[in-house]
Formats: sequence, structure tokens, C-alpha cells
Amino acid sequence: MIGKTRFAVLAAAILLAAAATWHWNKSLGSPVGGASPPGVPVKVASAEIRDMPYYVASVGTVQAFNSVLLRARVDGEIRRVAYREGQDVKQGDVLVELDRRPFEAQLNAAVAQQAKDQAQLDNAKIDLGRYELLVKQDSAPRQVLDTTRALVHQLDATVAADVAQVEAARLQVEYATIRSPIDGRTGARLVDVGNIVHATDLTGLVMLTQLRPIFVSFSLPQEILPALRSRQSMRVLGVTALAQGHADVLGEGELTLIDNQIDTATGTIHCKATFPNATLALWPGQFVTARVLLDTLRGAVTVPAAAVQSGPAGQFVYVVQDGVAKLRGIIAGPAVDGIQAISKGVAGGERVVTEGQFQLDDNARVVVK
Repeated sequence: MIGKTRFAVLAAAILLAAAATWHWNKSLGSPVGGASPPGVPVKVASAEIRDMPYYVASVGTVQAFNSVLLRARVDGEIRRVAYREGQDVKQGDVLVELDRRPFEAQLNAAVAQQAKDQAQLDNAKIDLGRYELLVKQDSAPRQVLDTTRALVHQLDATVAADVAQVEAARLQVEYATIRSPIDGRTGARLVDVGNIVHATDLTGLVMLTQLRPIFVSFSLPQEILPALRSRQSMRVLGVTALAQGHADVLGEGELTLIDNQIDTATGTIHCKATFPNATLALWPGQFVTARVLLDTLRGAVTVPAAAVQSGPAGQFVYVVQDGVAKLRGIIAGPAVDGIQAISKGVAGGERVVTEGQFQLDDNARVVVK
């Protein structure tokens, strides 16, 4: 009997504890007096009216404005390398010097041959003058005069050939000093002092690249071509080079080439933009995002791009009014740097949800964080 009494007391205590726990949870989690449940926490932003740039973008590759593989124009031994690897050089700077002695010897020989033939020509002209006088006096046969005159013409041609040989020899001497043909930067040295180089060598001496200005090469869809050509006929189209993976601006340039045919394999049109590259932020071989400014939308309604969602019926946003999120379909315009233009569906000043949309339904109550 005592055991049953203890069991009944224990069961009553358990029931009382359960009732107290239920009452406590209810007082914390349930609204009092049948109030509506709390809203979904969201972040919002106001739609703004602003001028919106309209860009088309593509991945591009940076290319040197000029690229020259420097080669020797004569055969010879390298006596001096006058540049450092990676050095900026100007047009006309001496980069490599070959052994000049063989070419100077050829020049001296050509000059001597010219002097010899010139002396013979001078003597033949004197003889010609004598024979012309004698023929006038009938003291010499005309055949001798004609032969002497022909000899003078022959020696004239010989001296002219000698002059050409001297100029060619001087060029050989000049070619022994190899100068930079462009303003640019040297690459890795390909041949060292003491090596014999030939005019027919394919490896070259050093690669020169011109970095200021510089090209960015990229391709755009063929559908853009009519608008691209139309805008270019009216004004210079600006192009912005952005770093891959983020929005850092590397340079501002101009569209300078729309290729003369569409690539049938890809359906794209090849374009080039020229950049001053004053800070050398662009480097040959670098991948960038090339962004062409086609137009500017004046007075466009804009919202953060995070507010725009896509569904089976198209794109939409949640507009917050009086603590309620209403789903509203939109027609979106271009998006730039996280800002989305809205062509239809949102007015300036309206608040749209930018965070927390995945917990919302149409007409859901919200609490703005």
C-alpha cells in the first residue's frame, strides 16, 4: 500500500513538471493574445534613378604593340652585349656589337679599288681630250677616238660599281653594331659574348616588346556587331581593361579594330583596343576582361543586382510595402559592377529585398534588419 502511494506521488510530480515546462515554452515561443507570427528578417535597399552605362564585355588577351626578335644581319663574333635583361631601351640604342675588323677590312679594300679605277678613269678622260683635238686637226684616226671614248664610258661604270661596293661595305660595318629598332623592353638574352652568329640564325639575339602603348585583343558575339559599328561611326568607343576575377581597373583605352570578317567557327567578331599603359599595369600575355562602353542609359531605375531573382515565369524582385514582401515580375536591363538596371516593374524609391529572399513567399511578412 505504501509502495502504491509513493508511485502515485511520483507520477503526480512528473505531470506537474511536464505541465510547467509546456507553460514556460508556450509563454516564450507563442504570440500573446493570438497575435500574428513575427516576420522573416530581410535586408532591403531603395531603387535609385541614375545614369547607367551599358557595357559589353569579353575575356581578352594583352598583346605587345610591337614585338621584334632581334637578329644579326651579318655573320660575326659577338664582342659586347650592351643591354641588361629586362631593360627598357629606346630606338637606336646599341644592344649588341660584333667584331668589326673583318668588315672594316672589306671597306678599306673597296675604297682602294674605287681609287684605282677612278685614277684610270681620270687618265682615260685626259687621253680622250687629246684624241678629240688630234682628230679635229686630222692628226689621229677617228677609230682611236671612238675606242678611247668607249673606254671612258666603261671606266665610268666601273667607278659607279666601286661606289656601290663601298656603300655596301659601309653597311656591313654598320650592321656589326646592332641597335634597337623600337622603344621597348628586352627579354632574356639568347646568345652570349664570344658566340658566332649568322644572318640565317632562327633563334635571334633577344626579343624586344613595346609596352607603351599596348593592345588588348578580344572577341564579341556577332549579334553585337551592328550596334558596335553604329556607335563607332558616331564616336570613339571607350574600352576598360579589368583584372580577371575582380573589378580592379588596369587601364582605359579606345576600340581601334573591328575585324573585317566574323569567325564562322565561333560566331564572334575579333576586336582590338589600344591602351596608353602609362603605369605598365597591362603585360603581354595577360588575361583581362575587356569592357566596351556602348551607351549610357539616362535616368534608369537601378537596384542592387542581389535583389534580382529568376523563376519559372522570369525575373522578379520582392518589393517591401508596409512590412509585407510582394513578388513583382520585372524586365531587367544591363548590370554593371553589382548594379542592375530595371526597364520595367520597379519605380524609383521603392524598397526591394537584397538578402533573405529564399525564405519568402508572395505577401510574406518581413522584418527589415
